[in-house]
Amino acid sequence: RIETSQENGITVVTFIERKILEAAHILELGEELLQLAEKDENKHLLLDFSSVEFLSSAALNKLIILDKKVKSKSGQLKLCNMMPEIREVFVITRLNQLFDIVDTREEAMDGFHRATQGVA
Repeated sequence: RIETSQENGITVVTFIERKILEAAHILELGEELLQLAEKDENKHLLLDFSSVEFLSSAALNKLIILDKKVKSKSGQLKLCNMMPEIREVFVITRLNQLFDIVDTREEAMDGFHRATQGVA
């Protein structure tokens, strides 16, 4: 369901599926993401939504749980490369106030590095 890579100490998660809708897939996705967050080396996570066209409310719930898990470990979670339709869902549900959503992967990486260096 996802592909992961490491970039300068940041775990980058790229979604493989264009439509994250089916309950069974969302359950698997949630488990994969939480397992990633459990590992100490994955303190900072970047979720790249560049291929995602549709996202169900159940998937949003998994992201909220992931955010709590990451923050409980003093980590950071950032979301990037959202299509306008997906970003609008976050705005409508006010989840854009919970999540750190940026336009590009580069912008997210800069934000992680500024935070780890203590620069505002």
